[in-house]
Amino acid sequence: QVQLVESGGGLVQPGESLRLSCAASKSNFRIYAMGWYRQAPGKQREWVAVITSGGTRYIESVKGRFTISRDNAKNTVYLQMNSLKPEDTAVYYCNCAGLTSYRGLWDWGQGTQVTVSS
Repeated sequence: QVQLVESGGGLVQPGESLRLSCAASKSNFRIYAMGWYRQAPGKQREWVAVITSGGTRYIESVKGRFTISRDNAKNTVYLQMNSLKPEDTAVYYCNCAGLTSYRGLWDWGQGTQVTVSS
């Protein structure tokens, strides 16, 4: 069973930055496409960013502001979030991203809360 542990969330003002981390207890971590997802109150969870062997993809609303990266030696994936907006407020999760629709394939972790408010 894979464990995913997200961290790095917090309360920030609009325009500020946060860096999220997600550690995965998975052997051969490097071969898996990984994604960041978020769930805002009253909304469905959505994928935000994905990193695969072919590169990275982002939803339109975070392009140019968020950057996904990974350190395979540490079994960790990161999400650098700049120029944060109130609409980015959500619980953020990471997961292995399925090839179709980027559906999360492993058990979800507890997530990390990101709140953007003045």
